[in-house]
Amino acid sequence: MNYWESFKTFFKIGLFTLGGGYAMIPIIENEVTEKHKWISKEELLDLIAVAQSCPGVFAANISIFIGYKRGGIPGAIFTCLGTCLPSFLIILLIAMFFRNFQDNPIVASIFAGIRPAVVALIAAPAFSMAKSAKITWTNCWIPIACALAIWAMGVSPIYVIIAAAIGGFLYGKFISPTEPETDNNK
Repeated sequence: MNYWESFKTFFKIGLFTLGGGYAMIPIIENEVTEKHKWISKEELLDLIAVAQSCPGVFAANISIFIGYKRGGIPGAIFTCLGTCLPSFLIILLIAMFFRNFQDNPIVASIFAGIRPAVVALIAAPAFSMAKSAKITWTNCWIPIACALAIWAMGVSPIYVIIAAAIGGFLYGKFISPTEPETDNNK
């Protein structure tokens, strides 16, 4: 594994992402699955699910998982540093100069313009993940019901994850068609 290449890739991801970890997903997908082909889209979907359910910052979690998969503990350290360092430096600069421009109408307008773009950056990977997760018209009610339970009814995402894990297990155990057995003696 080339640690420097991993650091640079995740530094770029961290540097050009506004809106938090979920807004990073399309950039991570492009860099990691398409450009460098370090992992498959299916593996990325699984890593996203694990990163969401782990405590801590989503962006750091996903970078650690990818770095560890590529290069063990040193790989995880390099990718995590690459992801977190740009945010740290930008926040440090903003904190140093925030009082000088916090009431500037141009800055307020810039942030107002960025907000809708961040929503789009979060929505785009949701559709991509739905395709990878094989969400169809027959099972699209599941993510919709989960989102409504969290948003409208205030259900903790932890309960949604636990219910989904139990439902997936039960579906796989009792409902999902099993693969036909092959007769190796023929």
